[in-house]
Amino acid sequence: MKNYPLSIQIWMVFALITLCISILLVFVLPLTLRDFFTKEIYETIESAQDLLINRIDRDYSEDDFSSDSFSEKKQIENIRTVNHFMIYGNNTIFITSPTISIDFLSEVREKIETQNASSQRYSGQINSRKMFYVISRGKIWDHDVYLVSYMWDSYRDDLVHTLFRRLVVVMTFILLLSWIPAIFLSRYLSKPLVALERRVKKLANHEWDESFQLDRKDEIGELGDSIEQLRNQLLKQDESQQSFLQHVSHELKTPVMVIRSYSQAIRDGIYPKGNLDCTLQVIDNESERLEKRIGNLLYLTKLDYLSLHNTSKEIFALDELIREVVERLRWRRNELDWFVKLEPIKIKGDIEQWIVVLENLLDNQIRYSNTKISIFLTKSIEDDNEKALLKLWNDGAPIEDKIMERLFDKFNKGYKGQFGLGLAIVYRIVTLHDSKIWAKNEEEGVSFYVEIPLSENKN
Repeated sequence: MKNYPLSIQIWMVFALITLCISILLVFVLPLTLRDFFTKEIYETIESAQDLLINRIDRDYSEDDFSSDSFSEKKQIENIRTVNHFMIYGNNTIFITSPTISIDFLSEVREKIETQNASSQRYSGQINSRKMFYVISRGKIWDHDVYLVSYMWDSYRDDLVHTLFRRLVVVMTFILLLSWIPAIFLSRYLSKPLVALERRVKKLANHEWDESFQLDRKDEIGELGDSIEQLRNQLLKQDESQQSFLQHVSHELKTPVMVIRSYSQAIRDGIYPKGNLDCTLQVIDNESERLEKRIGNLLYLTKLDYLSLHNTSKEIFALDELIREVVERLRWRRNELDWFVKLEPIKIKGDIEQWIVVLENLLDNQIRYSNTKISIFLTKSIEDDNEKALLKLWNDGAPIEDKIMERLFDKFNKGYKGQFGLGLAIVYRIVTLHDSKIWAKNEEEGVSFYVEIPLSENKN
């Protein structure tokens, strides 16, 4: 069935369910009706008995029943198709037309002798016909009598067959009428799904420009909204990829051109920087820049891979790691005034990645600072969650608004920026550790903040 169109599958499922219900009713309903009408027969018999006893005691005398002509002249008509006969002493009086055998009368007399209740229900078989009867003990003309009332199962079967035939006709009519709207319902449900399938095919073919909206608020509408979000993300990713390729080609092309041009000049016996050593130094510097840029690109690719896979993390002292990185980098500008205040805090993470974060952030501070750099590491509790806050401040110029908006994007460089990947790498690593990073222009200088959750570090 899965190879058929969705509308056909929905209709077939609906038709199969209704058909199974109908078949189940065909087998269950007769049994249910038989049980129901059997109870109704016994209640009808008992009700007829009550009416008959009251009538006999009121309208007839014992002499009327002892008369031989009673059955011919004063025979009491059936009450609700119930037949009766009465036993008192050794006498058996047929109140209605006798259609029973002597054997059955003997069976009834035996049950009367063993019956303790005032009224009891029985069933029996007479000449391949089933009978339902009730034996009730009462008092008429100051005599103890037993009234036996009975009905044949043909009455019940006729009721069951009549009602069942009518129900079958009604159910068949309902099934035929229900399958018609089921076709329209299946088409109504499958139509938006077909539209979504076409939209997904367009996305697979890189046709991302056309927006897609479904005017629905149900699960299908939510699926359409998710596909539209996917389209927007793919569109942004495509734009980002195009921009990435443009920046990469531009950033790598410059040092390659310098290296090739200087190499060609040396081959022709020309030294652009005056002598061979200075010219080779330029080639070496450009090669170093090229190597660093390629390394950053590879590291970004590595972070993309790590974001999809679990990495091993360890608990380490963040304050000690900050001091080590500061001691290694502060020599780059010995004239800067450093102020470092760190609380002892341990975090859980990849120590090599946090070294990259600190190196890139401090390199950024050193590059833009005028005279001072301050580093603070504190611990705080917010909404019962313990967090560590790292603040790096320098007294350099404020960051321009247009740069601040895309500060952590790839290839977003300030006026002293080198390659535009350092802060992008920092942001990616911090995000991988479920932490936050942001920058803020202070009244004097610029601060970078890194917020690190500590709750999981206790485990």
